Amino acid sequence: MKLTVDTFTVHKKFALQISRGTTSHTTNIWLRIQQDNIEGWGEASPFSISKTEIKDTSRLLAKLEQVIPQLEPFHPLQRQEITAKLQEFKVSSALKAAIDMALYDWLGKKAGLPLWQIWGLNCDRIVPISVTIGISTPEQAVTRLQDWQDTLDVKMIKLKLGSPEGIPADKAMVQAIREVAPQTRLTVDANGGWRFNDAVYMSHWLAKQGVEYIEQPLPVAEDSKLAALSDNSPLPIFVDESCFTGADILRLANSIAGVNLKIMKTGGLTEAMQGIQIAKVCGLKIMFGCYCDSSLANTAMSHLAPWADYLDLDSHLNLVDDPFRGATIKAGCLLPNNLPGLGVEYCADS
Repeated sequence: MKLTVDTFTVHKKFALQISRGTTSHTTNIWLRIQQDNIEGWGEASPFSISKTEIKDTSRLLAKLEQVIPQLEPFHPLQRQEITAKLQEFKVSSALKAAIDMALYDWLGKKAGLPLWQIWGLNCDRIVPISVTIGISTPEQAVTRLQDWQDTLDVKMIKLKLGSPEGIPADKAMVQAIREVAPQTRLTVDANGGWRFNDAVYMSHWLAKQGVEYIEQPLPVAEDSKLAALSDNSPLPIFVDESCFTGADILRLANSIAGVNLKIMKTGGLTEAMQGIQIAKVCGLKIMFGCYCDSSLANTAMSHLAPWADYLDLDSHLNLVDDPFRGATIKAGCLLPNNLPGLGVEYCADS
């Protein structure tokens, strides 16, 4: 098989601030796998889970240059051999995601079927996506919500908390959103920005605001405190940065209520499916999230969306220059289409 690599830079309409910093744009990788006159597409977007890590597309490209010659002798159907080679070369989860995505896209096109249909899933079971509002002033948060409401039918809001200005700033932002959207479903993501005592306090306060769950309240280094937090919180505790693969789900299962699976963290749809099944066996809720992913990666995850309890696949909706088109929004839901494979098209005029 032949592998081709290109990069594309996407810019956010609204820069997204979380507890670890602010992102306004990223340079992502577009990977294409060609075999038998069929081309499968995948995306890798750089991400970090700590303030000290650097999002570095150049490192991803350097690793791809090293591993592509090792992969080209294989056929797209030789998944076991390809996976072993990726493990041998210690390929990052984002690159694994791009390759895995492209292989599934190729397979679906070869079969002439969309992935959701190959997997026998029911798209009528897909829940609405949440729209994300980054850390901001109360006024800015309301403006961001109004823009989301102008874009789509908002069914659920996800607020990023863990403000560097402290708990009072977090509370002010929540109160501002509740004033203008008192009945809209609301969740909170602190991205590891709280200390344990603040997390306990905020769990009780947020419960009174009608919040449904709290995502990643504590830093990854404090995973050992998650069980105690869950015992003291009236709200379910979900993890994101603490959970990459199925092994992490098993490690944390008795301490949490749910997991956020992202295609760039899991390393592709294959590991995401494994994570879904492990989470279900453990009795955990499942949500899908994203980084600065385009429609390519978010459409890939939309094919697994019938399995999810919550969906936060909105990053492409905040891009001013998304080069791809795939899944569409209908009644607040992100729905994959009926085209073969991922069902993603390239839009040269984006």
